[in-house]
Amino acid sequence: MNKLNNFLVLQKKIQIVLTLLLLGSFSQIKAQERVPFDQGKKYILAKVSVVGKISFNEQTVVTFSGLQKGQEITVPGEEISSAIKKLGKLGLFDEIAFYVNKVENDSIYLDLDIVELPKLNEVKIVGVKKSKVEALIKDNNLTKNKIVNENLITTTKNYIENKYKKEGFYNTKVTITNTPDTINGHQVNMLIRIDKGDKVKISSIDFTGNKQLTDTQLRAAMKDTKQKNFIRVFKASKFIPEKYKTDLEKVIAAYKEKGYRDARIIYDSVQYNKQKNTLAIKINVEEGNKYYFGNIKFLGNTVYSDQLLSRYLGIKKGETYNGVLLEKRIADKSKPDAEDITNLYQNNGYLFSNINAVEVKTVNDTIDFEIRVTEGPIAYFNKITVVGNDKTNDHVIYRELRTKPGEKYSKEQLVRTIREIGQLGFFDPEAIDPKFKNVDAGAGTVDIEYHVVEKGSSQVELQGGYGGGGFIGTLGLSFNNFSARKLFDKEAYKPLPMGDGQKVALRLQGSTYFQTYSLSFSEPWFGGKKPVQFSSSISYSKQFLNNYITRTVDKSKSFNIFTIQVGLAKRLTVPDDYFVLSQSLSYQHYDLNNYNTGLFTFGNGASRNLAYTIGLSRSNKGVNPIFPTYGSEFSITAKVTPPYSLFNGIDYGDLKNQKEYKTQYTGESRSDDYGQPLNKGDYYKTDSSGKITSVGSDYASADTDVAKVDQKKYNWLEYYKVKFKGDWYTKVYGKLVLRTLTEFGFLGAYNQERGVIPFERFYLGGDGMANYSMDGRETIQLRGYPNNSLTPVNANGDAIGATIYNKFSMELRYPITLKASASIFALTFLEAGSSYPTFKDYNPFDLNRSAGAGLRVFMPAFGLLGIDFGYGFDALPGQTKANGWETHFIIGQQF
Repeated sequence: MNKLNNFLVLQKKIQIVLTLLLLGSFSQIKAQERVPFDQGKKYILAKVSVVGKISFNEQTVVTFSGLQKGQEITVPGEEISSAIKKLGKLGLFDEIAFYVNKVENDSIYLDLDIVELPKLNEVKIVGVKKSKVEALIKDNNLTKNKIVNENLITTTKNYIENKYKKEGFYNTKVTITNTPDTINGHQVNMLIRIDKGDKVKISSIDFTGNKQLTDTQLRAAMKDTKQKNFIRVFKASKFIPEKYKTDLEKVIAAYKEKGYRDARIIYDSVQYNKQKNTLAIKINVEEGNKYYFGNIKFLGNTVYSDQLLSRYLGIKKGETYNGVLLEKRIADKSKPDAEDITNLYQNNGYLFSNINAVEVKTVNDTIDFEIRVTEGPIAYFNKITVVGNDKTNDHVIYRELRTKPGEKYSKEQLVRTIREIGQLGFFDPEAIDPKFKNVDAGAGTVDIEYHVVEKGSSQVELQGGYGGGGFIGTLGLSFNNFSARKLFDKEAYKPLPMGDGQKVALRLQGSTYFQTYSLSFSEPWFGGKKPVQFSSSISYSKQFLNNYITRTVDKSKSFNIFTIQVGLAKRLTVPDDYFVLSQSLSYQHYDLNNYNTGLFTFGNGASRNLAYTIGLSRSNKGVNPIFPTYGSEFSITAKVTPPYSLFNGIDYGDLKNQKEYKTQYTGESRSDDYGQPLNKGDYYKTDSSGKITSVGSDYASADTDVAKVDQKKYNWLEYYKVKFKGDWYTKVYGKLVLRTLTEFGFLGAYNQERGVIPFERFYLGGDGMANYSMDGRETIQLRGYPNNSLTPVNANGDAIGATIYNKFSMELRYPITLKASASIFALTFLEAGSSYPTFKDYNPFDLNRSAGAGLRVFMPAFGLLGIDFGYGFDALPGQTKANGWETHFIIGQQF
């Protein structure tokens, strides 16, 4: 095979061409030329000349060979062989050959003839979707100018075949061919052909020899090897040899959980059916006898008593033997924060402790154990470092660390630190990796190096949509790792000063009908010494009255709202440090200018809302704030205003009497809530729930205008609002996570004669996204129904909001990818909830139900995006049929 063929197939060859071995006493430079020299004689190396077409510097190649001018060498000899080996190990050359050029007395001149391995020009992959090509090239590092050798071809071929075999394409075949590039000289173009074939599924998994456990129980124990079943959704039927071996161990573990310690697999077989492209698995087991726990004795424990260790072990004499449970109670490898004996020691400094369960005696069906404990010395954290934070300043991370130099080692604090770093939102929570460095049992110290990968923490919201009677445009900028102290540092603007963990958000929203402007700032460590969060916000909204039929807007009729708020939230230490106490003070000014709608009972005037909010919350969910897999979050908040009615001297009972029969009905003629005729133009009286109780043709005593009465009544808003929220996350199976949620809210009044205010109410139904109304209302998500459709209405059909609501929700979540660039998960949900005009109408069992599925996509630059398809099982108020399907788009919603 000539050099061109060697070049095409990229077979690395090392040719030692020593003419002494071929011709006895001659060495050739060319086929026609021979140079005599003495075999075995020592020569002085005068020069090594590199011949052939190479891209490397000639002197560099000679240096790598190890040969030096003036060196004494033997021809043939070890020096030449060593030089060839050194050049071969570089992996850069296809052929290596030495020739004798000439001999002058004791000096010898050599030619080094080498042929370089080709470099990669471009790669083309066929047989897979275009979207998969880039990832395959990246995973195999097939970059331009990469040396193409046999190892590269073999590893690339094996990687691709194994990748698709893991996905169930057991017959995947990959062929790689290389052709010289005619333009780029010493380069090749690589063509990778992938033939995945059809997926190989498992037609059956059959067991023999099993009497105590059924085939179904044993198949269930095999977590990653499943036979075909159209009902199964989250685990496909595919055969992966490595996982199959692990599943065989899990079959034995299933027996150990039931007491069958001696269970074993006698043989197993995997048969391939080429015609059906399926595999049939047969497993023969020997169950053995059932065993029970006997005496369990602890040895070597001096720090903790036998009684305490027994409580952690939780196994008593006479119970059925369970080898899996025994292992977990000693060291549960599936849960880093499990309550086991190993963690008991490691959470209290005993990093070097070792606990082993040893069978010491077996009598009939009873096994006695010794739990042998080697406690070792107490370990202390020594050097704590963080690497990978290029943008975030060190102090932002170090203040969250629970592992401090000089403190006793604690695995619990190590796990907690990983959670705290992940909750910051500045790093990829899936990539946080604490590495143990310099573990010194003699000195009793350990260094921890936290490896983090930063992700984008700023978000841009730029969207347009239709709502509120017209087109709505939104521009939002959120900088979640802001640095206020660098405001005057010109070099820090990239585009804004970043790195100190502060948050700044600016949001502008508007249409023909309204404009909203808001600015917020928060500092998580106010003062820099303790985890006390300071937050502040200011906003202004201007809303115009419009005609929904003609789409005309009257800017002389407006509703203006100014809001300012400041708050402090402090992390507590009791009952534990997951608790946070938050407090805030807010002021809102509502200014109505000829704004007569069904929302308020007056169209001109102002209302003021000075409120104090206090909340207690506890959150230990983790570790990924976008996709929590464990933990919970609870919160209870109370928002209260001063009790003005106690000291303002207003008789609200008299105001209530003045208001009777003062409201004019403007809708179509109908019956009132008690069956009396109600015509357009009539004046009516309502009870505390808003129901029309009686009707009159004019004012009862027309001295006082109802709008003036309500203006006086709501000059300063008086109310209290209580809310509760509970959120749980539980791993169900593998990556499948169950989220359960419950919510409750109540708006009340101190003075019943004054009544509940028309502001601060709850609006239930739909996607739960906040809209342009800023009258303190809260929109509550209940998918499967239109927005705000499950909210009480007044006589004219206008939504007036609820004073009490409850909601229950369950979601099954499954991650598609949790990469830092984009986190995607799918979900299914069941929801139920309802809202009520007054507490008297409250019925927690009268709920609107829904179910559906959705998708969430989180990208650091844009926040959370998603879509839900929900089916409402119940009818909307005033209807008789189930609401049916609704589509909801989610933009910027919290996790």
